[in-house]
Amino acid sequence: MFKRILVPTDGSDITSKAIDTAIALAKSVGAELHTISVKEPFPYSAISEMQPTPPQEFFDAQERIATKRVQAVVEACRQAGVPCEPVTVEALHPWEAIIDHATRAECDLLVMASHGRRGVTALLLGSETQKVLTHSKVPVLIVR
Repeated sequence: MFKRILVPTDGSDITSKAIDTAIALAKSVGAELHTISVKEPFPYSAISEMQPTPPQEFFDAQERIATKRVQAVVEACRQAGVPCEPVTVEALHPWEAIIDHATRAECDLLVMASHGRRGVTALLLGSETQKVLTHSKVPVLIVR
């Protein structure tokens, strides 16, 4: 049914539920798992010269954090016997990077976490998951 499943990770507890679900699903259908962590771009501004963190330090820190996140998924996949392809990307809008990667990697399912916010709170806060759900042509499984 599914051959390539993509699960984004931001290192949060809620994301770990989506990761566990994605791994179990991949194992049950013999799919490979892809995982992505999106790095923040350097916050250039008119006062960037006054910022305490030099750009290269910022980029290095972002890469360390993102790599740690995807490596945790790779390790969980290894323990479950599921093949895993990790990737880190830099993007201003994580939802766009997730959809782009799903398309490039020919993933046929996205598994994402949701905080389950409703009503005005959901409208005001927005959500990367909601944006992916709205714009993705790839099916999305939401885990709460």
